[in-house]
Amino acid sequence: MPKILPPIVFVMLLVIQILLLALFQQPAARVHQSGIPFFEAALAVAIGVVFLVGARFQFMRNDSEIMTFDAPRNLVTSGLFRISRNPMYLGFTLLLVAAALAVNLWWAFLAPAAFFLLASYWYIPFEEDAAADAFGADYENYRARTRRWF
Repeated sequence: MPKILPPIVFVMLLVIQILLLALFQQPAARVHQSGIPFFEAALAVAIGVVFLVGARFQFMRNDSEIMTFDAPRNLVTSGLFRISRNPMYLGFTLLLVAAALAVNLWWAFLAPAAFFLLASYWYIPFEEDAAADAFGADYENYRARTRRWF
């Protein structure tokens, strides 16, 4: 599989969701017939941004490698990384859920599902192998006490 970075996949899936909104507006395909579930979408955006931006700042503060396919430099286990080993992927997924709620079409939920599966079976295993090679027992201990997603 090509080494397409997660933010690129996120943007591609977001564009697909926007295209779905433009192309399909059949009432039967809507998630909520009464309109967009604004509160739920706003909550997903807020939590997603906190995880995404917060994890990014933690990487910067710890001089950690953020690029998926580059060798890891420092193991970050504090802050958001105490809650989830992958808060950035969680943030991206929540933002795609929020977009699906805003688009208000059942098909739009295929985007966060696709991102979740791609992260779970391609990106995260790659990163876990690299972290295990780079940090050994420290990473295995972290992995044993912290969930992959949440």
